[in-house]
Amino acid sequence: MAGRRGARSGRGWDAIPPRTGIGTTAGDDADESRRSMGRRGRRDAPAPGASTDAEQPRSESEVAREICLRQLAVRPRTRAELTKVLVRKEISEEVIAEVLDRYDEVGIIDDAAFARAWVATRHQGRGLARRALANELRQRGVDAEIAGEALEVVDDEAEAEAARTLVDRKLRSATGTPDAIFRRLVAMLARKGYPAGVAIRAVKDALAARDAEAAEFADAIDADALADEAEDLQS
Repeated sequence: MAGRRGARSGRGWDAIPPRTGIGTTAGDDADESRRSMGRRGRRDAPAPGASTDAEQPRSESEVAREICLRQLAVRPRTRAELTKVLVRKEISEEVIAEVLDRYDEVGIIDDAAFARAWVATRHQGRGLARRALANELRQRGVDAEIAGEALEVVDDEAEAEAARTLVDRKLRSATGTPDAIFRRLVAMLARKGYPAGVAIRAVKDALAARDAEAAEFADAIDADALADEAEDLQS
């Protein structure tokens, strides 16, 4: 028996590592500990490119510049338009002046260039007359003198030509009696800012060239008398 016990001892029972837990050895425990620490390290590590420091608050000037650039990315703006937006965002007057003065200096905002581009686009694209264009520029805060210089490109001849182009385009699909067509077209030109005399003459000339019935109606129109009457009603 003693020999068998010695034999069992000799088969290596003493060489088996002591167990540190159910089904694990000290070596297994160490491996598991390393794996666990690795997983925790990966979870706790910041994402690539992420800042480990708290974000610094932006200055009021930086906020104002960002607001302006977002507005200008949509379309060009006047100084007055940007001022209104910044006031709504509760930017101080001092910062508004500082930021917009700088934008003026470097040409990011330019009311004169804005007015010229606005007049060219709205006159050629929408057929607006000087009166309507002047009203739009005033609504956008453009100085009256700057607006007047921009509007110089739309002279009487250009206005008369634009009015006739609009009338000819509308006449292609116009239906009804010559009288009804005449009234609709004159009203359309009035909404676009054309003076009564320009509108009435443009429609009369277009009707005279349309057909016999319209020409007969146009011949009976006293353009000057109607224009004077319309101007009296507007004054």
